[in-house]
Amino acid sequence: MTGISPTDSVMAIRNAILQKNAALRDVSQAGNVGSANGASGTQGTAPGGFTDALNSALQQVNGLQNKAGEAAASFERGETTDIAGVMLAKQQASVSFEATLQVRNKLLSAYKDIMSMPV
Repeated sequence: MTGISPTDSVMAIRNAILQKNAALRDVSQAGNVGSANGASGTQGTAPGGFTDALNSALQQVNGLQNKAGEAAASFERGETTDIAGVMLAKQQASVSFEATLQVRNKLLSAYKDIMSMPV
């Protein structure tokens, strides 16, 4: 969690989406035979692919939320008096969750658009 901001996570997801888009475009330009053979071999198996980026981003959001919860609990118990640090941790968790939610909404919208396309 250290050194990687939520913005970097969103950018990593964006880059993974762009890479998948380029790969799908290449497969579709290769023709029906190429897409039937090429898509099944690479789907979900490429190291550093979209699934890995998404899992990494979700783990980072979860870590930030856990960190914020621990900081709040520590403040409530009186173990720390740094309210600014607690509020900063809670705000980081909130922003990262909101960014993840927006990415999910965009992915869901794209999925619905693709599913409604005529074949």
